[in-house]
Amino acid sequence: MSENNDEIDQEELNTVLEEDAENQSEGRTESMEKYIEELKSKLEQEQKKLASYEIKIQYLLADFENLKKRTELDIQNKVNGITDNIILKFLSIYDDFVRAREALSKQKANTEGLDGILKNMNSFLSELGVKPIDALGEIFDPRLHEAISVKESSDLDDNTITAELRKGYILKDRVIRPSLVEISKKCDKGVE
Repeated sequence: MSENNDEIDQEELNTVLEEDAENQSEGRTESMEKYIEELKSKLEQEQKKLASYEIKIQYLLADFENLKKRTELDIQNKVNGITDNIILKFLSIYDDFVRAREALSKQKANTEGLDGILKNMNSFLSELGVKPIDALGEIFDPRLHEAISVKESSDLDDNTITAELRKGYILKDRVIRPSLVEISKKCDKGVE
């Protein structure tokens, strides 16, 4: 009977062990499924963070590019301003030389030295890209000309430039000094 009991006990023990193993296996499966769900949830959160960071990086790169362009433009404007001021001062000296040559020519004095200096100055201005504005006989353009007097004329159309009192100049498509001009205005041949 003891052997029968041992066999029954062994059978019960095996059954208990099998049930325990199944329970443990089911428990492990459940805990593994929970663990996998947690990992999936964390992965999803991290993917959302990553997408958020990518968007932030794109905005930062766009801001950086805008700042870079704005800085380059500011630097170019500063350089243009300094260059324009230097050329304007040079043009004042150039105008003095032109007036001196005209005065000496009227006195029938020798102007060869001044002519050579003016030729060098013209060459220098040309190298820098400075071009004179043609005004005489043209139609007044407020971007290029500054009208300081009006002359009545029945022969000319309104706003035709009749005299250039100071030469204007353009530097690389920028007006650095407008021409000072006199413009025409049609005179009415009034009623007698």
